[in-house]
Parts: sequence; structure tokens; C-alpha cells
Amino acid sequence: MDLQTLLFMFFGGLGIFLFGIKYMGDGLQKVAGERLRDLLDKFTTNPLMGVLAGLVVTVLLQTSTGTTVLTIGLVNAGFMTLQQAIGVIMGANIGTTVTAFIIGIKISKYALPIIAVGAALIFFIKNKKINNYGQVIFGFGALFYGLELMGTGLKPLRELPSFIELTISMSDSPLLGVLIGTLFTVAVQSSSASIGLLQQLYDQGAMDLAAALPVLFGDNIGTTITAVLAAIGASVAAKRAALTHVIFNLIGTIIVLIIFPFFLSFISYLAVQLNLNLPMTIAFAHGIFNVSNTVIQLPFVAVLAIIVTKLVPGEEFSVEYKAKHLDPRFIGSSPAIALGQAKQEVLRMADFSEKGLVEVSQYLINGQKRHSEMAIQLEDAINNLDRKITEYLIQISSHSLSGQDSKLHSMLLDTVRDIERIGDHIENIVELKDYEKANKVNLSERALDDLNEMFDLTISTLREAISCLDSGDIEKAKSVLAKEELIDKMERKLRKQHILRINEGKCSGSAGIVFVDIVSNLERIGDHSVNIAEAVIGEDH
Repeated sequence: MDLQTLLFMFFGGLGIFLFGIKYMGDGLQKVAGERLRDLLDKFTTNPLMGVLAGLVVTVLLQTSTGTTVLTIGLVNAGFMTLQQAIGVIMGANIGTTVTAFIIGIKISKYALPIIAVGAALIFFIKNKKINNYGQVIFGFGALFYGLELMGTGLKPLRELPSFIELTISMSDSPLLGVLIGTLFTVAVQSSSASIGLLQQLYDQGAMDLAAALPVLFGDNIGTTITAVLAAIGASVAAKRAALTHVIFNLIGTIIVLIIFPFFLSFISYLAVQLNLNLPMTIAFAHGIFNVSNTVIQLPFVAVLAIIVTKLVPGEEFSVEYKAKHLDPRFIGSSPAIALGQAKQEVLRMADFSEKGLVEVSQYLINGQKRHSEMAIQLEDAINNLDRKITEYLIQISSHSLSGQDSKLHSMLLDTVRDIERIGDHIENIVELKDYEKANKVNLSERALDDLNEMFDLTISTLREAISCLDSGDIEKAKSVLAKEELIDKMERKLRKQHILRINEGKCSGSAGIVFVDIVSNLERIGDHSVNIAEAVIGEDH
């Protein structure tokens, strides 16, 4: 074959391989659904459980970077401490070795029939669940087909003098191999792809084990770069989690380079004893490296957390999603106390809605991403508390309640629904501002002043509604009703002024749509604030 054909086969094969991994991971994620996040949330009570959770999630996602990014989100959300996150990242490093073991099975000759089965499940069966399984199977087949093409494209390398010299240099100087492995993984943004390539090179006889192993260690360092890039401009917690990933793999590589002759002899001995094929030898080396690294460093999770906290200083601001007051023990023994607990959690939820509204008002003014991210975090927290509080209240309703408690129970259920809807309107406004920024829509100074005025009135109304919910103050509740009438009048006035601005050519049509939709969302938040106040008035009477 000529050089062009070989290059086409290699790069085409690499593309199909990367697509196969991504497509298979996406399919597995659809099959697993929300359970991935729940798995990380529930089973990370200590670093060891975090390792197991990280391993399982990475096997399902087929990407350690995906697990790290998901973990960063959970740390941000207050679901997970930094120490728990470190355990998950260690588990993710072990989980990512599964792809290398899959490659080591060497079933490339069956790749096309596997792709055919996956395609049949995707295109000929009208069932979403089976389509998702089809996606997993198709991705699995594409992974092996891409590998086969890559391997064919790499065959001539073993006879190329310059490449032979390079592999000899890597055998003599392991640090060179580590550097090459790191750079290649950074370039393709996938350690699975670079390790798959390494397995093919070793299988073709293009390099010996002494040259391949340092490249493998470099691949492990390179995979951390994606998480580092994802953490740029992110929160302090995100930066710390990403840095943990880097330090963890760097320490592991340093340790194994110190004992490299022993590690090389051990892998060679293992390959002979277990009669491993060449790609599976690399897979075992990868697995042993990551498992050993985790075993060595797991007892020092607290130390790692202290190091990254020192290296990345700053205040860690996060929204604590988890319910604080919903103790299930009170449901059976004292439903009245359980209702009191539920009310405290509803007030927390209401506080999140107020903070979210303030954040989105700031985002509208200055367009800084941190305000939109905070507003969305708060909205996520509201959604989570909506589910938890509603479940708790439903459990309480199965017990006998007094007339007064029954009214309070009904009021809390209604209020939770209203606060959840306020969160949705906050998210709508974030999306409208995002649209304005993406499409370079410019609101006039007058329009922004009008919106600020309406934001101030809406925030004040919501704040008062929350206050009367807390205190049960009827006069405050009536004041909320009066303020909401002002919001309605303001909405009508702003709409008229907006139409005048459009007629006078002072405002574009797209800016007008954004303006009217924001006003409409604020008016709806005012309505939900009134619902909360009316629930307080109704509960008192």
C-alpha cells in the first residue's frame, strides 16, 4: 500500500475509534440514565466507596474525563466533599483501564457484524430502550473496526529506521516515552485512544515493552489535561478536583519510574505466566499501574485534599443541595414535628429562589457568567428539594393529622410547587440573557433601567412572601398582594413603553422579544409570590 492509503487508514481508523468510544459511552449513559448521578451521590460516603463509585461510572461512561467533570459538578453542588471527590477520581482512573482490556480481547474480525447488529437495533426497532442498547453495540463494533484500520495503517512503522531509533531511545530513556505519551493524549483528548494506539504498535512489533510502558504512563498524565481545561474559569472546587487528578497521576508515574526495572520484569513475567496476547499485556500493565497507584495513595486522601487546598487558595462557594431538616424518624413518631421540619426545608428552598432571582438580576446587568452559573445551581437545588420535600410530605400524609396540621400540610405542598415554578422562571431569564449575548442583541439603556426597576419590585415582593411564610404574619401577606398589583401595573406600562420604542425605531424586534419575555417571567414570579402569601392567609383562617 502507498503512503496516502496508510495515512488515510490510520487517521480514518482513529476517527472511527474515537467515535465508537463516544457513541458507546453515550448509549451506556442513556441506558443508565439519572442513576449515574444518584450512584455518585449515594455511594461516596467515604473515599473507598468513592473509588468503587468512580470505577462503575467510568465503565458506564467509557471516559474518566466525563466522570471527573460529573464529580466536579457534584462538589460544586455540595453533594460531595473534596475528599470524597478524590476517591471518585481514583476510581475513574481504574475504570478507564476497562477499555484497554476490551481492546485486548482482539475481536476485530467480528467488528463489522457487531456494527450490523447495532445498526439493526437502532434503525429497525421502534423502541427507545432497544435503540439505546443498539447504540452501545454499534459503538462497541466501531471501536474495534477503527482499531483494525489503525493497526493496518501502523504496520509499516516497524520497518521505518527513524521510528526504530525513537523506540530504542524510549527504551533507554523512559522519561522520553512519558513525554510522548502525554503529548499524544493531550492532542487526541482521549487516553483510551492513545492507549489503543499503543496496543496496536506493540501488537505490530513496532516497539518493545520497555518503550511501550513509559508511553502508557504518559497517557495517564495526558488524560488529566482535559479536566484541567474544563476547570479553567470554573469554581475553586472544580480547579481543586482537576488539580487532584494531575497530582495523583504524576505521583503514580514518579513512583513507577523509580522502580521501572522491577515493574518491567513483573509485567513480562505476568505475560508469560498468563499467556497474554500483546494488547492484553498492555491492558494488564495499565490496570496494575492504576490499581497500585490507588492502593498506595488512598490512605493519603486527606493529605492530597490539604495540598490542593493550599495550591488553589480561595473561598469555596457552593449550594448545598441536600435536604437538612427532613428526618424520616419523625414521620411515624410525631407527624406534627415532621411537618415543622418540612416547613424549615421549604423556607430553605424559598431562600434559594430569592438568591437565584438576585443572581439573575446581576447577570442581566453585567453578563458575568458566574452569576448565571450560580442561578442555574440554585435552580438545580430547588428542583432537588422539590422532589425530596414532596416525597417527605406524601409520607407524612399517610399518618393521621389534626385539622390544623392537615391545613399546614396542604399549604406546604402548594408552596413547594410555587417555589419550583419560580425556579423555572429564573432559568428562563438566564436563557433569555444567554440568547441576548449569543445573538448580540442590544437592549437600550431605558429598557435596562425599566427591567432593573421591575426586578427590584419582584425581589422585594418575593422576599416579603418568604418572610410571611416564615412568620405567618397576615399583614405582611396582604402587603405582598398589594405589591403584586404594582407588578401587574408595571408589566402593562412597560409593554406599552416597549411598543412605543419599537415604533420610534429605538429598539430592534429581537431586543423587544427578549425584553417582553423577561417582563413576562417577572410578572409570573410575582403571581407565585402571591400564591405563597394567599396560602399563608388561607392556612391562618
